[in-house]
Amino acid sequence: MANPHPHDDDRFDWQAAENDLTGPDAEVVDLDAARSRRDGTDPGDDLDDDNPTGGPVLVDSIDAQRRPRFTLAGFRDAQRRPILPGWLRSRSEFTGNLTWATGLAGHGVLYHGLRVPKYAGKLAWRAPAGLGRVVGGYGRWLFDLEAEPVRQAVVRAAVTRPEEAKTYETLARRRDRRVRWRGLTAVALALVLLAGVGVLLAAPPGVQIAALAVALLVFGVLGAPADRPLLDTAVVRAPVTPLTSDEVVRALAALNIPGINQALRRGDTGKRWFPAPITRENGTGWRADVELPRGVTASAVVEKREELAAALTRPLGCVWPEANAEIHPGRLVLFVADKDMSRSKQNPWPLLKSGAVDLFKPFPFGTDPRGRAVTLTLMFASMIVGSIPRMGKTFSLRLAMLGATLDPRAWVLAFDLKGTGDLSPLEPVCHRYRAGDEDEDIAYGLAAMREIRTELRRRTKVIRELPRDLCPENKVTPDLASTKRLGLQPIVIGVDECQVWFEHPKYGDEFEEICTDLIKRGPAAGITLILATQRPDAKSLPTGISANAVLRFCLKVMGHTENDMVLGTSMHKSGIKATMFSRRDRGIGYLAGEGDDPTITRTFYIDGPTAEQVVRRARALREKAGTLTGHAAGQVVDTTAVRRDTLLDDIAAVMSDTEAKLWSEVVCDRLAGLRPEIYAGLTREQLTAALKPYGVTTGQVWGTDPDTGKGANRRGIDRAHILTAITKRDRDHGGRAAG
Repeated sequence: MANPHPHDDDRFDWQAAENDLTGPDAEVVDLDAARSRRDGTDPGDDLDDDNPTGGPVLVDSIDAQRRPRFTLAGFRDAQRRPILPGWLRSRSEFTGNLTWATGLAGHGVLYHGLRVPKYAGKLAWRAPAGLGRVVGGYGRWLFDLEAEPVRQAVVRAAVTRPEEAKTYETLARRRDRRVRWRGLTAVALALVLLAGVGVLLAAPPGVQIAALAVALLVFGVLGAPADRPLLDTAVVRAPVTPLTSDEVVRALAALNIPGINQALRRGDTGKRWFPAPITRENGTGWRADVELPRGVTASAVVEKREELAAALTRPLGCVWPEANAEIHPGRLVLFVADKDMSRSKQNPWPLLKSGAVDLFKPFPFGTDPRGRAVTLTLMFASMIVGSIPRMGKTFSLRLAMLGATLDPRAWVLAFDLKGTGDLSPLEPVCHRYRAGDEDEDIAYGLAAMREIRTELRRRTKVIRELPRDLCPENKVTPDLASTKRLGLQPIVIGVDECQVWFEHPKYGDEFEEICTDLIKRGPAAGITLILATQRPDAKSLPTGISANAVLRFCLKVMGHTENDMVLGTSMHKSGIKATMFSRRDRGIGYLAGEGDDPTITRTFYIDGPTAEQVVRRARALREKAGTLTGHAAGQVVDTTAVRRDTLLDDIAAVMSDTEAKLWSEVVCDRLAGLRPEIYAGLTREQLTAALKPYGVTTGQVWGTDPDTGKGANRRGIDRAHILTAITKRDRDHGGRAAG
């Protein structure tokens, strides 16, 4: 049969050479020499001055790809490992570990101290057996009974081999000599013991009792059975199975991911999948860094967390796979904890009984799967909290707000739109507080948010006018926030079930406008907005808000859309998937925006009564600093909102027939003169938002500035549009609404 590849004899098997170079039995292979042996040429024929080692070096050869082991650039790029472990560098973690160790030691002392009488009885009961063991052992040594089996064996052997009798005589003489010398030591020991007994008989009773106790202790320990220890077990530890590379590879193979299956079928045993050894981390579990086969993303493994836990035969709450996007999408970080994260005991909040918060600095918010502290910094950032119901969303919001209450400078505004009172523990320190979603509650919230937006405008003007040396970055600093005369104290606003505001049929647009403005411009002015919702969609979290929040905490959600709405666009695709959490993972979610990468975080659990204790301490701090304001100080908010039922008629009244168009600020001034109790302080933006539900929009209007006398184009209102809206309203409602 003809060769279908006539040039096969001239071709080199590069795949085989590569296998030889990279396989487990790899040797250094000279590819040029291999080619010359095939071609019958001498590899030295191609030598020249530029290539003294042989023929041309192929760009994909091992020699060409090999990097120098020691280079200055390599050392500069190398990552320096920390000199001290993380738990020793973190003050809070070190304090927590020290507290835990002290508690464990105290528990052991109390446990065993209570059982001292029991241990004393056991020692007394075992002391005769211990004395018998000592006497018996000494007797065997004294009479050389250890060698008796050897002598007996020689006697039995002498029956068939008479020459062994001489060996026995030698052994017997040695034994007699040994016993004589040992007998002398026995006499000396007996004299010492008699002298000691005599001394004890003449000693005080206390010394006699101490000597008896020591004797009981020694003989009791020596008389203890091997399978029955003296001390009881104060702490029962569950056995923890180490995590091995073979176990990880088998578990990954069980996930039925095509790329992994193909790699294993090619004979890749997975040994090259581990760029670093599997190690213990913080004493709480095992960490494995896995280099997945080419084309396999870590997110594919993260998505199958439940199957991975089953393959590892570990509880679901112990298995936490994450993508290490800093390396590349195929680098997996697998942490397998010793205990189920959702069921293990969480340490108490470090600020529970003492300490204050500086909102410009991080404060404890939770712990990661490795037990390390996770912090939260509320200043210069807004935050979104989202999840399905009953996963700890409100408790997470309340924890962040509790941290804000412990900064005595801060204004805290809490709006519980669920109406169940989950935020009621915060009320004693709140500048503004409301629970419920009735009309009066919505009016209160709207008035409070308008107040904050007015405050935002005042702050931006103050910051703009401050000297550069006092405000170098045109934003609030800790020093500026502490200067009372400037009024730049931090403001933290927490809204639970924020969708109630944004979906309100009348005021939703204005709420959205104000919150969008605060979330964009507020952080630089010291204003932080925290929005929590159990319906993370476009209506509950408008795009202008969700796209500009820096801090994001996402507990369990059901789909990738909700996941990305809370955590950010393409987070689900990048392997940051809050969909992997189970129903029992309450209080556990992804915290994004605080560090370089999102972190799985279990928040500290604080119930209502405990939160009230924290707030009592927070109020004491404020009373001492003289910073109680607003609702906490007994002030009442004017909840008179813009009356939409008479707004159109009032605008028509202040615009004469000869004024077809007017600037918005002129209309606001005239409305304030018409009904000061309603329209006092009405701004152009508020007027624009109030007209939106009626389909009236503002446009460019030519007018003359009364102060300068110059004409200009500004945003304004067309009177014809107002009249059209009035006609439509009356037609829809059967007549003019009552004022």
